[in-house]
Amino acid sequence: MGILSGNPTDEPMHYGEVFGVWSSVMVTKGKIAGYQTMRNHAGDADLVNLIDEAIQQGKQDVTEMEKLLKDNGVGLPPTPPDRPQANLEDIPAGARFMDQEIAAALSADTAAGLVACSGMMGEAIREDIAMMFGQFHTQKATFGAKVLRLNKEKGWLVPPPLHQHNSEN
Repeated sequence: MGILSGNPTDEPMHYGEVFGVWSSVMVTKGKIAGYQTMRNHAGDADLVNLIDEAIQQGKQDVTEMEKLLKDNGVGLPPTPPDRPQANLEDIPAGARFMDQEIAAALSADTAAGLVACSGMMGEAIREDIAMMFGQFHTQKATFGAKVLRLNKEKGWLVPPPLHQHNSEN
């Protein structure tokens, strides 16, 4: 039996796993703070619900990843302070994020998160880490579908030029 053939949680993390998990914690903490701010700007109730879901899922992911880092003796990145709740009407109209801008940011962040999770899944040699990021990937894909549906329903989706191929010509 080799060093990497037992219980994955007893195996050491390699440098790429440490950096990837640590970086993911850092980015997710920043996104949570950003989404707390965006929540103050959102006027659409369905969008607010999705932002709340993103914040909650991010907090759960951070908790899981921080436990992994602590269990492996890795220091944690700093946590930005929670953002206070504000009244939408108190934010001047020209200084507000518009709902469709917030939804587009959620879409872009989700797409980037899917790529990052896929990268960690491929880089990990510890099965528990690969599976953790596989779980995050599945959750992000489900969330991304919800954001896409909301963008379509609200008319916020700006598609690229659509290719109309006529096979009869």
